[in-house]
Order: sequence, then structure tokens, then C-alpha cells
Amino acid sequence: MPRQTQPCGEGSLAMTIEDAKARLTIPDLWQHLDLPGQPKASCKSPFREEKHASFSVSADGHLFNDFGTNEGGDAVEFLRLATALSPEAAFRKFLELAGGGTHEARPLPKRPAPERKPESKPKPTFPDFLPGTDAELHELAALRNLSFHALNLARHEGLLRFVERKGRRAWIVTDSERVNAQARRMDGEPWAEIEAKAWTLAGSWGGWPLGVRNWPRAEAFLIAEGGPDFLAAMHFIFERGAEARCYPLAMLGAKMSIHADALPIFTGKRVRLFPHEDTAGQAAAERWTRQLEAVGAEVDAFSFSGLRKADGSPVGDLNDCTQIHPEDAHELESLLP
Repeated sequence: MPRQTQPCGEGSLAMTIEDAKARLTIPDLWQHLDLPGQPKASCKSPFREEKHASFSVSADGHLFNDFGTNEGGDAVEFLRLATALSPEAAFRKFLELAGGGTHEARPLPKRPAPERKPESKPKPTFPDFLPGTDAELHELAALRNLSFHALNLARHEGLLRFVERKGRRAWIVTDSERVNAQARRMDGEPWAEIEAKAWTLAGSWGGWPLGVRNWPRAEAFLIAEGGPDFLAAMHFIFERGAEARCYPLAMLGAKMSIHADALPIFTGKRVRLFPHEDTAGQAAAERWTRQLEAVGAEVDAFSFSGLRKADGSPVGDLNDCTQIHPEDAHELESLLP
């Protein structure tokens, strides 16, 4: 029996929340909550004090990205962060404010829409990324327990690059679109400046799935959560000779929603999700499933529950599966669609 689960959709409720999102935008919430500053493509975070702008709201007002905390998402997530409500309470409150909930609540009065440029947020300007040397590929392969040949394929496709950042050698996941990039140190340690291992470069479109345009004739996509799992997906695809039918993508953060401009690419495609085995990962899988099913994709998710690494510790993500316990190895037979 395949080790995968089919995330449940929300039926008519999913339509209700999508209608609410179309009606109630982040700028509307920003004004209603009387938050400081103005929502723009580049602005200061309304949630904390900061000297330089590190916050972004999409041109259509439906998505935000906080480059200072790596948080982002849709208007419901914005409301949750702004109010410190639980996800369930924020969901209900959003419906009420939009006039679509079960409580007696009137929709927010719509203020005149600000003039916005019709084009999407401009592509970021990243520093030069280098293909790296074979020695660096071998070093990264050893760090992540991945195949050198799989990493070489990622390098060939422009999905894996290297850079000197903050005095540290780092590896970068990006793609041909050059709208999203995330850096991790070669030694595997956290960045002292942000106290986190993954550093999303300023200006990145946080919800853009890495690699989505690298495989224009794809029939089946694997969506991994984060850079290490993205490379692990390449590893398993190469290991099993499945390059002709399975194509890896990455969402760089469980709190992100899939960028609206990317969703039509998934119409009629088969998609398998690889969320982390934690609360945030499961919530991401449910969110991405709703988005993908809304455009006609066939979606399921692989579960790591109960799997063990060779040292007996639980498997928490796709990269951990490269160190699977021999007794659990057969569970990976259904890893790829």
C-alpha cells in the first residue's frame, strides 16, 4: 500500500474563503487594524520596529512576504500575525470581516483602491551566483548525504549555485526565473545575523515554486519543502532513473502560499507533496492542496510518519530519507509517483 495520504479539501468552505480573499485584501486589513506605515512592494514591517524596509505586499494585495522573518502568505495569515489569533480563530475572523461568515457581521467598507502598477513585482537583482567546483559539489553531497551526480544535474539545470555571503561560502537554490533564491552555509551552521540556517535573499518572491519553468513538458511534479529537500528530491529521482517522468520543485517555507502566477502551470498535472513531518508542514500541505486542486491538479502527499533513520531517530523530511533505517527502506518503494 503506498505510503501517501490524500489531504482533504474543504468543499464549499474552500470556495467561501476564496471568495472572501477576493473581496478582502491585505491593504484593507492594514487600514482596518490601523497598522503603521503603508502596504507597498517595499515597506517596513507593520509587526515590529525596523530601520530598513524588509516587508512586501503584492501588487494585487493578496500576498505578503516578510524577508526579516521569512514569514509570508495570504491575507488570512496576515490577519493571524497582526492579531495573534490562532489559525482557526483568524480564519473565522477573516470570514466575518469579509461578510462571508456565519456571524452577523458586515463587510469592511471598501476604501478607494490606490493606484497600482498593473505589472508584477519586478524581478530582484541578485549578486552573481557561481556554478561552483566539483569539490564543492562533493562537499555538499557529503553534508547532505546526497548523490554527487544528482547535485551535478541540479547545477546543470541552474537550480544549484554557490556564493560568498557575509564572509561565508554558501550554496544557493534558485532557478531560471531568478525571482527566488535562498542561501545556506556550506558548513551547515546557522547564519548569525538571522539565527536561522536558511536565508531568503531580499526581494525574492517567497511563494514562487523553484524550478516550475525548468520543466515545461512536465507531467508529474514533486514539491519539496525547503532547499535540502529540493536537492533530496533530485537525489531520489536520479537514483531511480525517473528523470523523464518526475520533476522536482521547491517551496521555500511552509508558511508560503503558492504564487498565483504559478498556479496555472499545474493545471492537469499530477503533483506529490513532501511536507515536513510537523504541524507547519501538514498545514502547508493542506493549503497547497487547496490551491492546486482549485486549478485542476491531481494532488497527494507522502507521509514520513513512523519512518526511522539509521540511528533510530524519526524521519522528519525528505532529506532524512537518504539515511533511512534498513528495515524501513521498503517503505520508500512508493516514494515517487
